[in-house]
Amino acid sequence: MPKPTKITVRYAETDRMGVVYHANYLVWFDVARTEFLQELGFPYDKIEEQGYMAPVLEAHVNYGQSFTFGDTALIIVSITKLTPVKVKYSYKVYKEGDDLKGKPRLTGYTMHCLVCSDTFKPVSQKKVMPALFSVYQKLLKEE
Repeated sequence: MPKPTKITVRYAETDRMGVVYHANYLVWFDVARTEFLQELGFPYDKIEEQGYMAPVLEAHVNYGQSFTFGDTALIIVSITKLTPVKVKYSYKVYKEGDDLKGKPRLTGYTMHCLVCSDTFKPVSQKKVMPALFSVYQKLLKEE
């Protein structure tokens, strides 16, 4: 399982209330997912070089405890649903120093499908990227 992604809260990510603006957590998910794929040996640019993209179909955040300027977040990514066409990445976000087996400060997920870059039509990741699909299957079983 890849290591957690570390993000230190920048001042520009906070709102007038002094906490991370709610939409910025989706940016964090994107950063964590990109690092997750990189660690698995499937960097996003290599997927795109093969003629594929993975747009977001659905995104959800369950907000819990807020983060403030200077906090360091640790984001754990996991695969929680997989079909030949879609993959669901789930995210647990902890503050550095929290027990990573305890309750996360917030959670969320994004659902993606693999599409052909030229047509934007969905393709079977099981057929066109069998190595990645196999890694996803192994990670799904670990959950």
